[in-house]
Amino acid sequence: MSKPDFDESTITEEQLEGKLTEPPKYRVILHNDDYTPMDFVTMILQKVFNHSYQQARALMMKVHFVGKGTVGVYPYEIAEMKIMKATNLAQEQGYPLMLSLEKESAQ
Repeated sequence: MSKPDFDESTITEEQLEGKLTEPPKYRVILHNDDYTPMDFVTMILQKVFNHSYQQARALMMKVHFVGKGTVGVYPYEIAEMKIMKATNLAQEQGYPLMLSLEKESAQ
């Protein structure tokens, strides 16, 4: 195998730091509905979003009373995958669970 045409020692740490940026984060929003059972929502929050039982129950109650709530903040691909997993689990049981994405604003 031939050697690369560049000398790796000429790349400075400053040059590398300038090129690395953290990907934007997205909020996963859970929306309340009148049909999906509370216990099922709590289970989804535990299994898909890795919340403890107490956290999941508190989030579920907040969504129930407020109408929607953030259940996690992730890079886009991870947020999208978690939404798909939760939605698929709900559809398998015949529930209309709804989640959406919202880009997190820079602070």
